[in-house]
Order: sequence, then structure tokens, then C-alpha cells
Amino acid sequence: MDTASHLVLAATTHEWGVLVAFIIGFVVVVGGLVWAVWLGIRVMRREPDRPNEAEQPHLPVTGAVHEISEMRDLDELHPEDGERIMPYALHTTRSKRSPDQHRPRWSPGSSGSFGGGGGGRT
Repeated sequence: MDTASHLVLAATTHEWGVLVAFIIGFVVVVGGLVWAVWLGIRVMRREPDRPNEAEQPHLPVTGAVHEISEMRDLDELHPEDGERIMPYALHTTRSKRSPDQHRPRWSPGSSGSFGGGGGGRT
């Protein structure tokens, strides 16, 4: 055998090694995917059944609930009488319904918005 034949044998051995490593890697990846699908099916079988048509939510008899718009006033944290407000006396929303439900509008002669180009209130 000469040097050229040794190179050919070494190259073919290396090519077979690469092929075997590729096949082993392919089998590992496919096996992992099959295991993941099998595990997902097992988890789905343990879940409760989907609700049927009678158990689905329905609109109330009165119809759809609509949005309510109202004016709100902030709760005072510093009352006029000087007594301390305790945490249990505060509301969760930190605001209450305003007695005046009229929406405030801008003053006549003002632009109505910041940077609107008008003279503004002077």
C-alpha cells in the first residue's frame, strides 16, 4: 500500500464516522420530538373535558352591559378638621362620585387644548 491508498482509507473512515454521528443525532432529535408529543397527549388526557353548549356563558336577559361614564372627585387625604385618616377609612379606588355630574368644558375664548394656537386664558 502506498500513501495515496492510506489517505483514501482514512477519508472513507472519517466519512463513515460523520455519517454515523449524523444518524445518531437524527435519531436522538426524532426520539425527543416523539417523546414530547407523547407527553403532551398524556397531559391532555388528564385535563377536564371541554364545556358543552349548555355550560357556555350567555348574555344576561336584560342584554349587554354598557359602559357608564361619570365624573369622579379625589378623596381628601388631609381633612379640614385635622384628624388623621386611618387606612381602613380609605376607599380602594381613592375617588368618589362627584355630586356635580356636569362635564367641565373649556372657557370661551380659549383654544381648548395645550398648544392649540389660541391666545389661551390670560
